[in-house]
Amino acid sequence: MISPQAFVDPGAKIGKNVEIYPFAYIEKDVEIGDNCIIMPYVSVMNGTRMGEGNHVFQNTVLGALPQDFNYTGEDSSLIIGKNNMIRENVVINRATHAGQSTTIGDHNCLFEGVHISHDSKIADHCVFGFGTKVAGDCKVDSHAIMGSQAVIQQGAHIASWTMIRGGCRFDKDVPPFIVVSGNPTHYYGINSLMLTKGHFPEKIQKHIANAYRLIYQGNTSIFDAIIRIHEQVPMSEEIEQIIQFVQQSEENTGIIR
Repeated sequence: MISPQAFVDPGAKIGKNVEIYPFAYIEKDVEIGDNCIIMPYVSVMNGTRMGEGNHVFQNTVLGALPQDFNYTGEDSSLIIGKNNMIRENVVINRATHAGQSTTIGDHNCLFEGVHISHDSKIADHCVFGFGTKVAGDCKVDSHAIMGSQAVIQQGAHIASWTMIRGGCRFDKDVPPFIVVSGNPTHYYGINSLMLTKGHFPEKIQKHIANAYRLIYQGNTSIFDAIIRIHEQVPMSEEIEQIIQFVQQSEENTGIIR
C-alpha cells in the first residue's frame, strides 16, 4: 500500500508488501525491501538501502547528509539490514566519503530521538534508548544496550553484550560484557543480567568478573593486568575476546576506566 499522498520518486526501488503512509518522502536513489512499513512524514533520502521487515516511525530521516565539514557532496550510502524498529524523530546520516557507508544491522531497536552519525557501524540486536546520540565513526557490536540520553563521542567502540547506563557521556572504548555508569563514565560491573539471558554459563561469568577485577581493581597497568589474566583466569573464547579488545583499544583511544 502506497498512499497517493506520499511522494515516492519513480526511480526508487520498492519491494513487495511495503506500506508507505501519507506525507512520507522517498527520493530517487533509494531501495526499500519487502514488508517494510514507512509511517507518515518519514524522509528516506538518496543513498539509503533498506532490507526487509523494517518499521520506520513518524518524522524519521534516513540517509540524511553527513554533519561533517569533510563532506563535499560525494555519493555515499546508508545501509540498513532487516527487522529493525526505528521510532519517531530518529536521524541517521549516510557516510562522508564516496563509496563508504553508515551501516545498521538486523533486529535493532532505536527509540525516539536517537541520532546515528556518519560512518558509524551498528551490528545486530542492539537497543538505543530515548535521545541517545552516537557521533561519527563509532562502532557498536551486537547485543549492546544504550540507556536514554547516552552520548557516545567520535570514534568510540562499544563491544558486545555491554550496558551503557542512561546519561553516560564518553569518548573511550567500552570492553565486552560490562556495565558502565555515571559522569565521568566508569566501570560498574559485569552485565550479569543480560549474560544470563544470553545463556552464558555461571562459570564463564565468574571468569569474566575475575578478568575485569584484575583490569579495574588490580592497581596495575593494563599490560600487567593482561599478564595476570593469562596466569590466573582459565582461558575461554570470552576471556580471549576481552584480552584482544583491551589490547587493541589501548593502541587507540583506550578503554573506559
